[in-house]
Amino acid sequence: MDNLLSLVTFFPMIGAVVMLVFLRGEDEMAVRNAKWIALGVTIATFLASLAILAQFDPENTDFQMVEEASWIAGLSYKVGVDGISVLFVMLTTLLMPIVIGASWNVDKRVKEYMIAFLVLESLMIGVFVSLDLMLFYVFFEAGLIPMFLIIGIWGGKDRVYASFKFFLYTLFGSVLMLIAMIAMWYDAGTTDIPTLMDHTFSSDAITILGVSIVGGAQTLMFLAFFASFAVKMPMWPVHTWLPDAHVQAPTAGSIILAAILLKMGGYGFLRFSLPMFPVASVHMQDFVFVLSVIAIIYTSLVALVQEDMKKLVAYSSIAHMGFVTMGIFTFNKQGLDGAIFQMISHGFISGALFLGVGVIYDRMHTREISAYGGLAVRMPVYALMFMFFTMANVGLPGTSGFVGEFLTLAGAFQANTWVAAGATTGVILSAAYALWLYRRVAFGDLIKQSLQGIKDVSTRERVLFVPLIAGTLVLGIYPSFVLDLIGPSVDALVSNFNDATAGLMDAAPALASH
Repeated sequence: MDNLLSLVTFFPMIGAVVMLVFLRGEDEMAVRNAKWIALGVTIATFLASLAILAQFDPENTDFQMVEEASWIAGLSYKVGVDGISVLFVMLTTLLMPIVIGASWNVDKRVKEYMIAFLVLESLMIGVFVSLDLMLFYVFFEAGLIPMFLIIGIWGGKDRVYASFKFFLYTLFGSVLMLIAMIAMWYDAGTTDIPTLMDHTFSSDAITILGVSIVGGAQTLMFLAFFASFAVKMPMWPVHTWLPDAHVQAPTAGSIILAAILLKMGGYGFLRFSLPMFPVASVHMQDFVFVLSVIAIIYTSLVALVQEDMKKLVAYSSIAHMGFVTMGIFTFNKQGLDGAIFQMISHGFISGALFLGVGVIYDRMHTREISAYGGLAVRMPVYALMFMFFTMANVGLPGTSGFVGEFLTLAGAFQANTWVAAGATTGVILSAAYALWLYRRVAFGDLIKQSLQGIKDVSTRERVLFVPLIAGTLVLGIYPSFVLDLIGPSVDALVSNFNDATAGLMDAAPALASH
């Protein structure tokens, strides 16, 4: 099919328009229809995305299934996928039916809620398939709007504060990225991403206000993109919006925020920073390493003292994203493989953890850890599933969490042994806070009177957990499913990066020496 990527990208938005036009009222039938239409649209989108995977050739390192058309002001609509982006498209379409299923108990402005998520799905897919700078920017920024509304309308008691903090943090970095994009268009004469990946931006040192900028224009552009991607992931110290957003967001909002939206930052580093600004990336390697190790250790320690389950899992996500940035900036195959694998794995594990928190929140309407204890007595199935994802989050061998962390640490060891040693302490700390949480929630005697009548997971909730369990196990036992898909694209990225840095940098060590 010639327009398969566009179909998968915009089908959820078409479903949102249909709901907006044809669904009327807030009666029981309208609410039920809104839920079932949203679920049907997301399932259909996932099934259509399987055709993308079926047609994709992993051995071809070029962008595939490319679609291009004239847009506005000389810009073009251009989409396509490679071995890296196709996985994020699949992760997005797989998780969205789970997100809708997790929203089944929503009872306030249900139609608008479902429309917001369908629009968000289109915008997230658009980020991963865009092959034009301005198109990428439109999708990247427009995704803020539905997420802002989801937190601000359907969130907790401090939802307005959290939603504005989320919006302003991410918007500020993106303004700098837009300026850099305009500069790139002025320099290269195009906004075509594949062309820009082959373009050589100046890396000659320049002086601004008496300060010499090593790496020149590349460094300035790198920093502008870094401001946006670092906030999006988020990296320390621009991470403070994430715990607030997670705590206030509804369960489905937390799932999609952790599983997909955070990955846009890592994807941006892979798509723009390394291939387009290779010299600047090498110059900034130590800086990113320092921030990554601080994020891994500091946010793990902060997670240890949390009393809110959602906030603890949110800090855990920041720590795991530290492994991602560390792996990306090792500039070697193991590190990059591990970073991509970690992002995909984290999508399953973090999504499941937030879903698990949402399951007991729906019953007890509190996220305070102290309100629970002994749930294994009344909720044995829930306790078993929550333990599985707790151990996966720690990096238990046989789960996908182990593979991602192992590969990033292996890559980091090749690049800088001190960085690898510092990051390894994060693995120990993650076991501490994860097991501490599980012990207090699931183990012990069921002595709290409020928990005496709590019910185990329902059939609907079990169905939602099944694909997450399957994904975590399959990738943990057979990681080649991902590694074989991304391998040629990662090899090409590393090879091109080596060539670019070897040719452009005389003072910096060759990449092969790392």
